[in-house]
Amino acid sequence: QVQLVESGGGLVQAGGSLRLSCAASGRTFSHYAMGWFRQAPGQEREFVAALTWIGGGTYYADYADYVKGRFTISRDNAKNTVYLQMNSLKPDDTAVYYCAAGELSTDWDREGRYNYWGQGTQVTVSS
Repeated sequence: QVQLVESGGGLVQAGGSLRLSCAASGRTFSHYAMGWFRQAPGQEREFVAALTWIGGGTYYADYADYVKGRFTISRDNAKNTVYLQMNSLKPDDTAVYYCAAGELSTDWDREGRYNYWGQGTQVTVSS
């Protein structure tokens, strides 16, 4: 049984920081693309960031424009965990954040490409 479990969400003031974690279990995810998506109330789920295996122990990181320069995605394969460091948070970043994993090397910004999803963690940024 593959499981992704997010943690680290919470309430933070604008300008603050949070680090989300996503612990994967059930298989080794070192060659999987790991992504973060978010869904605000009344809105569709949207891409935030992804870290994709490109071979030779190298990963490619990609970010949505609205988080670029503020968020950083990283992974620790020894712990089967992916992180999302979120700095300079804004009220518009308020959403449920989801971790996803998939065997893909393209279209990592499309949620339909991912095989596994976590249950989500709430991030609320107050003004």
